[in-house]
Amino acid sequence: MRCRDIATASRIFTFFLRSRGILYSITPMSRKSKFKKIIVRMPNWVGDLVMATPVLTDLRNHFPDAEITAMCKAHLADLLKHDAAIDEIFAFSQPAYGFLRRAADYNLIGKVRTGQYDLGVLLTNSFSSAWYLFQGRVPKRLGYRTRMRSFFLTDGIPWPTKKTHQVDFYKQLLEPLGIKKSQTAPRLYLTAEESKVAKELLYQRGYVDGAPLFGINPGAAYGSAKCWPKERFRSLALQLLDKDPEAFILFFGDAVTEGLVKEIVQDLPERVINLAGATDLRELMSLIQMCDVLVTNDSGPMHIGAALGVPLVALFGSTDETLTGPYGQSGSVIRKQVSCAPCFERVCPIDFRCMRGILVEEVVRLAVERRRSRV
Repeated sequence: MRCRDIATASRIFTFFLRSRGILYSITPMSRKSKFKKIIVRMPNWVGDLVMATPVLTDLRNHFPDAEITAMCKAHLADLLKHDAAIDEIFAFSQPAYGFLRRAADYNLIGKVRTGQYDLGVLLTNSFSSAWYLFQGRVPKRLGYRTRMRSFFLTDGIPWPTKKTHQVDFYKQLLEPLGIKKSQTAPRLYLTAEESKVAKELLYQRGYVDGAPLFGINPGAAYGSAKCWPKERFRSLALQLLDKDPEAFILFFGDAVTEGLVKEIVQDLPERVINLAGATDLRELMSLIQMCDVLVTNDSGPMHIGAALGVPLVALFGSTDETLTGPYGQSGSVIRKQVSCAPCFERVCPIDFRCMRGILVEEVVRLAVERRRSRV
């Protein structure tokens, strides 16, 4: 198609959208803009949302008088409770498809319009998230140009050409606002009452106050390629207990990994506490914070632990710690240099050499060292 034809088609399409009340004014972002109401569309996964929290802090520091709303899936909203950087949590849920999905979409757009936000920051890369803010009449919409959604952004940011940590990937979106890349780290907030309830939950399971507490998270949402073999987690627990007769082991997991954890802990000593599938998100956060060290795959709980300042031993195989590893100095990463990693596959198609190369003894040694660093 010739340039003249493309320009004509674009004008016709724009006229059509405006005539249907779909297209609204699009003007360039001003670095001197003073936004009063900001909505931030947060990521859809636990770990990604935690890694995105520095954006909220940086926005608050730059726009101290603005009302900042964090928009997220309902099942993740508890992660943001008690966050001083935001004024409101806009939690929503959507059916997968069909009439109910369309009705939920209209409802969502209506709520965005009611909010009368003057700036929207999209930390998600989906077409639909840009569409919702566009239809919600948010006049300034900032996000990465990807998945054919540039038309719905007033300020589309080019996709980064250099490999960068996910935390910095989110921070780069703030540059058009005049916010320079900060050193802000992910963070989460718990109340004293929540910590007290978590302790009581452990006491009910036999935990002795002051005893060393090793947390173990053997699952990961993305797939089995991110997970150390279950028999090694079992061996890890036994060796940690053998090294310290007073230590307790606390296993974490959600409803999906509940069965896996049950297999791992079967017939282990009483000092092994299994809370997989038995906690909500706030309880999980509180219990992780109680751990002297957390041994974990690359997962949401890993990022929760990092944000709460818990010493970590993070096991990496199919993924890349330079992209999604513990941000800052909060963790020790174990990753074997094999030719096929990182492959980012959900399931290993060959011999799982990246994870099988990680030995129980080295994980035990690092876990004990990290625990001592906290004593």
